[in-house]
Order: sequence, then C-alpha cells, then structure tokens
Amino acid sequence: MNKSDLADELYALIMAQLDDDQAQEIVSIPLDGKSSVADHMVVASGRSSRQVAAIAQKLAEKVKQAGFGPVRIEGLPQADWVLVDCGDVVVHLFRPEVRSFYNLERMWSFEGGEPRQGRA
Repeated sequence: MNKSDLADELYALIMAQLDDDQAQEIVSIPLDGKSSVADHMVVASGRSSRQVAAIAQKLAEKVKQAGFGPVRIEGLPQADWVLVDCGDVVVHLFRPEVRSFYNLERMWSFEGGEPRQGRA
C-alpha cells in the first residue's frame, strides 16, 4: 500500500470513529497544497470537556490498534481544545464555545475551498 492509500485508510478510520463516538459538527478540511504537516484536518466538537477527552483518548487508542503508530495528544486534562496528531490526519476536538472562539475552519478554508461536512 502506498502512502496515499494509508492516509486515506487512516482518514476513513478517524471519520468513522468520530461518528461512532457522537462527535458533533464534524468538518474535514483537505490540506493538499496548504500544509506539508498533514493531508487532512478534521475539526469536531464534544458536548462537554469530559466528552472531548473521551473522544480523543478512544480515537488515539483505535488509531494505535489499527497499526498506524503512536498518536500524540495535547490539551488533556483540561479538554477545552484537544489536538490529536495522527500523522497524516490532524484532529482538533473542541467544546462548542471554544470552537466558535478560535474558528479554525474559517482560518484554514481561505483559498475558496469549502470544508466538507461529515464523512468524505
């Protein structure tokens, strides 16, 4: 499998896991040509800091179990904004009021490409 196929497989796993864990307002932003850091940025919300932390920890565990290597998590235990760095896919999980304050989707979709809602 080439790098692109692995990145797509990782992305699909992450989107399915976020859906399973009832993350809200899942938005996917393709980063091709915008950043060399990752292929996709995913932004989602949890209803509370407890749910945000649970989603992040479960996501990291699933990604690791699937063989995609170690995952870095930043923002625990406060869990207002948690970054889950899965390599080719970077996931930002927010409490709703923190998400609206930072508005990452708007910042990263400046080149006319609109972020995609939900699954790809």
